[in-house]
Amino acid sequence: MLARDDQDSLKRTPLYNLHISLGGKMVPFAGYDMPVQYPAGVLKEHLHTRNAAGLFDVSHMGQIALRPKSGKVEDAARALERLVPQDILAIAPGRQRYAQFTNAEGGILDDLMVANFGDHLFLVVNAACKAEDEAHLRANLSDDCVIEQLADRALIALQGPKAESALAKLCAEAPAMKFMDAGPHKVAGIDCFVSRSGYTGEDGFEISVPAGDAERLAKALLENPDVMPIGLGARDSLRLEAGLCLYGHDIDTTTTPAEAALEWSVQKSRRTGGARTGGFPGAEKILAHFDHGASRRRVGLRTEARAPVREGALLFADASSSEPIGKVTSGGFGPSLNAPVAMGYVPTHQSALGTKLFAEVRSQRLAVQIAAMPFVKNTYKR
Repeated sequence: MLARDDQDSLKRTPLYNLHISLGGKMVPFAGYDMPVQYPAGVLKEHLHTRNAAGLFDVSHMGQIALRPKSGKVEDAARALERLVPQDILAIAPGRQRYAQFTNAEGGILDDLMVANFGDHLFLVVNAACKAEDEAHLRANLSDDCVIEQLADRALIALQGPKAESALAKLCAEAPAMKFMDAGPHKVAGIDCFVSRSGYTGEDGFEISVPAGDAERLAKALLENPDVMPIGLGARDSLRLEAGLCLYGHDIDTTTTPAEAALEWSVQKSRRTGGARTGGFPGAEKILAHFDHGASRRRVGLRTEARAPVREGALLFADASSSEPIGKVTSGGFGPSLNAPVAMGYVPTHQSALGTKLFAEVRSQRLAVQIAAMPFVKNTYKR
């Protein structure tokens, strides 16, 4: 338990009072007092999101605007490419892309979303890293861009197969949006930034809203019987089933994009032989991993047993090995599958689908098998 002083030091999102009124069980997360679940419980919240629509408060995330001093968004994109291995110049106005800040050793400082709003770039970064990310941007891009922390905005996510119909009642433009479309839209008459994206593997939207309007918008969405409030517990099980990385667990400063099985996120233009090869921190190591392979790889893991294989569990090549070959980085019960799922790192030469390994769970060796991800098929609207 946290001491009272520690609890009092936790930050609160603009939706804190709404969480309390809805019976949210609050826990510390990335320096914020956040709802881990509501009275329905994690299992029902998870399944409701898969079958209808879930509303998540993700206002603890960082929101940053990169405004080019030249007035040309292309200049902001070129500047940001000095810090990430992605093709930012190719992001068309009204679109967004997943990216990673990398360090000189090729490790991942944070992962983020980058949207092109026509005259500037809009970034969403992880809560635990947002202060460091802003400092990183200021230290490296201030000559080219005005870096603006959007601290007066909340961020909510509406996820699930009925997310479109729920949002369409408040935003007529929502149904026309495709996966990774992003830009300014009015929602319930409020000026918002809306992207068709999320962290559950389901179709859905993320909505950046002025902090003072956040509770009104959330309540308007929750008036729809298809929409249920969802806490951090179900958010984690949903993203795990979707095979999505959690920063600080599945990716960190010691993992490269190739090791993390994120090759798909780095476009050909930034790779060896591309139009703008390299030029980002750690490029030599990252490109070498793309060209020649990395020694380890993030994989999905399934087991026939009912016991979940949790983060930190060591992985072994056989039941009697004394030396571990890898480690689980995320693991738990997958409610949609009614079975445990996990992710972890193993040597690349032992990463083929179907490879049998053993996880150490409560001093016992549990048979696991490398499985394809996502564990649950995604339903993005392409």
